[in-house]
Amino acid sequence: MTDPRTVRALLETGPSDAPAIGAPGRESLTYEGLRAHVDHTVASLNEMGIGRGDRVAIVLPNGPEMAAAFISIAAGATTAPLNPGYKLKEYDFYLGDLNARALVVEQGSNSEAIDSARALGVEVIELRVPEGAAAGVFELVSQGGTEGDSSDARASQPGPAEPDDVALVLHTSGTTARPKIVPLLHRNVCASAKNIRTTLRLTPADRCLNVMPLFHIHGRAEVFRMARRRGTKLVLGRAHDAPDHPRQGTAKYRGYRKGKAPLHSLIVVVSASAGAGGIGGYVRRTRGGGLRHD
Repeated sequence: MTDPRTVRALLETGPSDAPAIGAPGRESLTYEGLRAHVDHTVASLNEMGIGRGDRVAIVLPNGPEMAAAFISIAAGATTAPLNPGYKLKEYDFYLGDLNARALVVEQGSNSEAIDSARALGVEVIELRVPEGAAAGVFELVSQGGTEGDSSDARASQPGPAEPDDVALVLHTSGTTARPKIVPLLHRNVCASAKNIRTTLRLTPADRCLNVMPLFHIHGRAEVFRMARRRGTKLVLGRAHDAPDHPRQGTAKYRGYRKGKAPLHSLIVVVSASAGAGGIGGYVRRTRGGGLRHD
């Protein structure tokens, strides 16, 4: 079997009845359900005139819907996650620089991203979660672009994305110069997913616990709890230079405990084989900026 080269094809590797996305107090979304949800989302975007190559900015809080939106939108357009903490001027810059076709926000959001989008003529789309829906399931409802405007045109490039379509665009941090747009093709994202799976030796029995903001390629965590159970894998390593084996992570990068590496370089993987039990500890930031494991 050839390796998947699109996000949508990547989802085909999951067993239909296996959980794909979970959240506390919510029914888990299976891979079969996620695939159906992705296809429905792509069709909805196409009906709004959004298709392959169109950039869709996402301003959502962390959660299962943000994760599902990232995947679903990328499957038929180009996703551009933005920091929900940005202010109006920052949204003006990023939405304008992206030449965003649409902006997705949660229902009832009062984000300044909406004001920026309307001023720029960017279509605003509300993400609504149906009552009792499984984790990650949502509906998209267009609120139009400029006042009174609503798109009902068909997308010029409808349907699922292809390997050389851009799945994701991110901006560089802008530390030394003006932030620049970095595009990642579907085949790039799939190759990255394969490398992570191989490096961390993930199996269908594993569960990945996300503690990072999904608008960032690596994310940043000030304080997070972790399971200290038998079978749990904890990887502390540079996200751009992951250790060759999970067990080498803490030893290879002891600098994290000395404040020598930024918090956004943390990777955490929790295994389903950990079994029952409570949270036994956490990693916290020390005064010196490092990390301490209690």
